Amino acid sequence: MSYLTYVAVFGTVAVIFLWLRDARIFFRTGLPGYRKAAYWGVAYGTLASLGFQIAWLMPDYEILGLGLILGTLYLQANREKEKVWKNEGTMERLLGSVPLNRANKK
Repeated sequence: MSYLTYVAVFGTVAVIFLWLRDARIFFRTGLPGYRKAAYWGVAYGTLASLGFQIAWLMPDYEILGLGLILGTLYLQANREKEKVWKNEGTMERLLGSVPLNRANKK
């Protein structure tokens, strides 16, 4: 097991974390861009998990697995989403803390 396996673990965790953050922002705001990002996050999480399994189970092909993971990180960050933060700090952005603003709220 090489150090690239640890990079694969970290990349997979990052993809899944970003997916869950997009889902949390969608549930709090109801914005359609984050809904689409949360749906696509399922596919990206699956692709990153596949890349991790390739890197973990087949050490000869760990570069292929890392390529899949890095590709999903690129695709996940390349989505068009609305701006939900104004002057919040880094921790609020990292955790996806946004004010509640649901469309069905009266």
